[in-house]
Amino acid sequence: MRAVALLSGGLDSILAVRLILDQGVEVEALNFLSVFCTCTPRSSSCSAAKSAVRQLGVDLKVTNTTDEFLEIVKRPKHGYGRNLNPCLDCRIMMFRRAGEHMRKTGASFLVTGEVLGERPMSQRRDAMRIIEKEAGLDGLIVRPLSAALLEPSIPEKEGWIDRSKLLAIAGRSRKPQIALAKSYSINDYPCPAGGCLLTVPSFTERMRDLMRFTPDFCLSDVRLLKVGRHFRLSDSAKAVVARNDVENDQLLELTTDDDVLMETADFTGPLTVVRGEAGDEDLLFSAAITARYSKTNGRDDVRVVLTSKDGSPRGELRVSPAEDAGLAGVMITLAPPKR
Repeated sequence: MRAVALLSGGLDSILAVRLILDQGVEVEALNFLSVFCTCTPRSSSCSAAKSAVRQLGVDLKVTNTTDEFLEIVKRPKHGYGRNLNPCLDCRIMMFRRAGEHMRKTGASFLVTGEVLGERPMSQRRDAMRIIEKEAGLDGLIVRPLSAALLEPSIPEKEGWIDRSKLLAIAGRSRKPQIALAKSYSINDYPCPAGGCLLTVPSFTERMRDLMRFTPDFCLSDVRLLKVGRHFRLSDSAKAVVARNDVENDQLLELTTDDDVLMETADFTGPLTVVRGEAGDEDLLFSAAITARYSKTNGRDDVRVVLTSKDGSPRGELRVSPAEDAGLAGVMITLAPPKR
């Protein structure tokens, strides 16, 4: 008997796979990645999932769902959670993809680490039923950690697995899972977290701004949200200012041919990227912001050079560094302005 497990690399999914392996079922782990994953800031694989399969001794297949997920974020059928997390639509997409892989590889059912009542949007009874139905997987999803509290799945009814060996964990407390992990001598697992940037308020604020002013946003726009300080210049333009040398390099990698790059000519300072249709006033303001975060030694007259991604010159501006009071209303952040 073979099963496919959706493995995030978190403790719940690790334990779910362990419980099914204990019943003699062969398991292949499936991990889904997107640009919104918190565990993959600059890589094409999930370090937590890779660590988990090493502990479990199972094979891992990694699938990038960024393109499909971007469309879900723009227009989720089932709406958003507390922030911009389209959890139901995301789960339906992942289960549908997992179901396709299950059938392609000849596996008989899916396994997940879902815990009844742990996640308010996607791990309610009614939500679980919606996900199964819309993914075309009625009765084929086994949730080992909460199975004793749920209707028996087909694998349980058919005796493919022993329902009496499945658990009745519910709610948001992690104590039962931690105790179970200890009994298995599982010590290497990440701290509990949603794993998705769309549940993080500070990132969500930037994402809302992007969706409002650039509704046809692309992957490059989303990646840019992860770096630097962001300033809304106008309805058609924004500026992103690096906070350190590492972000200078990251911004340079993320720039496009249409972006304007800014740096102070005579002082150490950050790289600024201006994206969108920026007018003259937008560029002047961006230059002033660049000067504000540069080490100008109190100078009021600062030269800021403008270039394209390929380094070709686009002019020079002389500005005074922007005042903090003037930045509070345009910085895209949830933090209250400094007084």
